[in-house]
Amino acid sequence: MSQCLNPDCLQQNPPKTIFCQRCGSKLVLQERYRGVRVIGEGGFGRTFLAVDEQRLDTPCVIKQFLPQQSGSAALEKATELFKQEAFRLRDLGKHSHIPDLLAFFPQEGRLYLIQEFIEGKNLLDELQQKGKFSESEVKQILIELLPILQFVHNNKVIHRDIKPENIIRSSQTGALFLIDFGVSKEVGGSVLTRVGTITGTLGYAPPEQMRGKVFPNSDLYSLAVTCIRLLTGCFQKDDGDDLIFDSMRMQWIWKQYVSVSQELEIVLDKMLQDIPVNRFQSATEVLSALQIQEIPANIIVPQLPVSPNPFQQVLQFISPPLKPPVYPDQNENLGNGVILEMVAIPGGKFLMGSPQGEGNDREKPQHQVTIQPFYMGKYPVTQAQWEMVSRLPEVKIDLRSKPSHFKGANLPVENVSWHDAQEFCARISKATGKLYRLPSEAEWEYACRANTTTLYYFGDTITTDLVNHNNKYGQTTDVGKFPPNAFGLYDMHGNVWEWCEDGWHENYINAPTWPNNNIPWISQSDNKRMLRGGQWYLNPSYCRSASRSYNNGDRRNKDNGFRLVVSGAGTL
Repeated sequence: MSQCLNPDCLQQNPPKTIFCQRCGSKLVLQERYRGVRVIGEGGFGRTFLAVDEQRLDTPCVIKQFLPQQSGSAALEKATELFKQEAFRLRDLGKHSHIPDLLAFFPQEGRLYLIQEFIEGKNLLDELQQKGKFSESEVKQILIELLPILQFVHNNKVIHRDIKPENIIRSSQTGALFLIDFGVSKEVGGSVLTRVGTITGTLGYAPPEQMRGKVFPNSDLYSLAVTCIRLLTGCFQKDDGDDLIFDSMRMQWIWKQYVSVSQELEIVLDKMLQDIPVNRFQSATEVLSALQIQEIPANIIVPQLPVSPNPFQQVLQFISPPLKPPVYPDQNENLGNGVILEMVAIPGGKFLMGSPQGEGNDREKPQHQVTIQPFYMGKYPVTQAQWEMVSRLPEVKIDLRSKPSHFKGANLPVENVSWHDAQEFCARISKATGKLYRLPSEAEWEYACRANTTTLYYFGDTITTDLVNHNNKYGQTTDVGKFPPNAFGLYDMHGNVWEWCEDGWHENYINAPTWPNNNIPWISQSDNKRMLRGGQWYLNPSYCRSASRSYNNGDRRNKDNGFRLVVSGAGTL
């Protein structure tokens, strides 16, 4: 159907109708965005499910500015808030779990913004359908949402309306998305609120927000309220009555209605402190405080594949083969005989970075990191794999089918930016229903080392018979040409630099000590993105397990490639 966007009409029309049959209004915005149905209303206007007719009817969201405020001052402030939402979405949409801003424009005297549509159910819908959430489910929500919130806060934005309705679980990948930045506020910006109303939602907003003040950890309070409501199934009633909040004592009494571990209880109670200074001061602090259960001891590393390579004995001496993993490796058939092979990587702890006397200051201080199990690509993404995935429907940006400088189906794809790699991950995730992504820097080094502490996973001495480096071969080489490490991963040293999810940090000072370092360390400002592994023409120092480098996220070079990971071995 075609939804009329005229607020005085809202007539449903037959598909592909050009003008509303009732009021005569044009049904397509900017000659491409056609409304389908109303999916929400708020203080600023209406939200419509829509399709982009210039992108094969790809679903999207239309937000129509239709403020309830009257009076010139109130209308001016409401208009400014709507415009600010568009600017914030432009910047925040760079995160893969925040819907992207696609367009912002006036038409027929009204403002519109177009946003990526996330198909799925919000957490309130899930609660109503399946009942109360378990402790492990709530922990997983925290693990997924807190890095998104840290990214939002790093971009100097406070959401101000965290609640189950604003957290959507993608039906394609199962990943959580944070939506609705309509009342968000820029830290340090002008104080703009919805005139005559309270920002946020009663029953979730912290006390200071009710007084017109907000801080980054105001969002942490609202997230904790979200968690306890999902755990208990209790919500504030229309008359203000709230079973889990004692309004006489101004205290949350949620623990009378659900039993959780002392660990989670302590974390949630600190997030719920009335006085902001008594709460965690950042999302990163909450992640650090969560004591995520260690991986069972029976998860062990894969056995080295049988290989006739003469250097196999060297590898076995340094990293002796172990028993097969509990979780088997997995393959993804991309079509036309192109297979993506994923290796099960066990969880564990390791010392990340270089000790004194090795490397440079970028790799220090050395620090202990905990990694949960995950899957990683056996090889860097090849040109054949890239070409197959590039044919899948566009998610956010266009991909060239043959971007590489050096040509060969089994050569690693290169000349791709970090943003290109993100689009590749989004497309294959949407096609398979699995959450493919780039590795965190910690995941990458952990997987590269494979329980070794030497300069390289085969020892302290490197040769061009073990690694493509030092311009020995004059270009990239076929993946799998050189011996793998003890996890069964190839080409972790040399060949192409590999993009990681993290932003660039000059060193490991203040590096997060999360109990789950599969989570990337997001940069606070610029576009620099992490690269690991060295490449085909650089000297040995750049190819070490601990070596770190970076490039701008939009930069394409003939030495930059990537490999994929999927969280949680046993989930594919």
